Amino acid sequence: MGTLLLAAAPIGRADDASVRLRDALAAAPVIAAEDTRRLRRLAADLGVPLAGKVVSYHDANERTRTAGLVAELLAGRDVLVITDAGMPGVSDPGYRLVQAAVAEGVPVTVLPGPSAVTTALVASGLPTDRFCFEGFPPRKPGERARRLGALADEPRTMVFFESPRRLDDTLAAMADAFGADRPAAVCRELTKTYEEIRRGTLAELAAWAADGVLGEITVVVGGAPERPGLTDPADLAAAVAAREDAGTPRKQAISEVAKENGAPKRVVYEAVLKARK
Repeated sequence: MGTLLLAAAPIGRADDASVRLRDALAAAPVIAAEDTRRLRRLAADLGVPLAGKVVSYHDANERTRTAGLVAELLAGRDVLVITDAGMPGVSDPGYRLVQAAVAEGVPVTVLPGPSAVTTALVASGLPTDRFCFEGFPPRKPGERARRLGALADEPRTMVFFESPRRLDDTLAAMADAFGADRPAAVCRELTKTYEEIRRGTLAELAAWAADGVLGEITVVVGGAPERPGLTDPADLAAAVAAREDAGTPRKQAISEVAKENGAPKRVVYEAVLKARK
């Protein structure tokens, strides 16, 4: 059977394309492209002739076209998936095809390359040792507020994609959910001629974006600062008592308080016994 190749495309400059990508584009029997016109423009910029069959593979036809591409793979033809920029499957088409290929036992490989996620992360100046990618926030204000609210205590650096048309609203919603002083960076047009990286607090960035921003946008937000836990035995005992008053069994309350405050359960238990005496 054939091999499914997920190919990372340049996020700005065509000359960021790897030699492996150039060779794979020239050799692939089937190329599934998010935008066939952009693919042909990239191939022309790279001086690569496309000898294989080119088909469109985007959000609107991903469900219906996946079966046909799996059939190509099962018939022994390699299929190369490429999106407009970055890695297929990361907020772009590709995930469903990988699932289907894996289910059929088809080999899957990746041609690594540019990624707006990691490019923005390392350029942001925010911690990179632990991070998470959250994709595009919901468009509707209520859903967006709930999603961001659930991330308010996330300790890792967070990376988001966003449309320039919604950037000001999203930054304002982030300031409400995470705090106006939370550090962040807006990365615009990464690797392109008019690349811009704007750093500041969420409140500052929201005010800047209110005048309108153009281009491809990646937002990086610092994680929630660590909250100091309770250490005084009386405070630990009071936290357990509050949970018990709310209906939580004592054993469970002790376990929860210990976990939330980074204290050994034995210490919390002894604090409860001392308070009751």
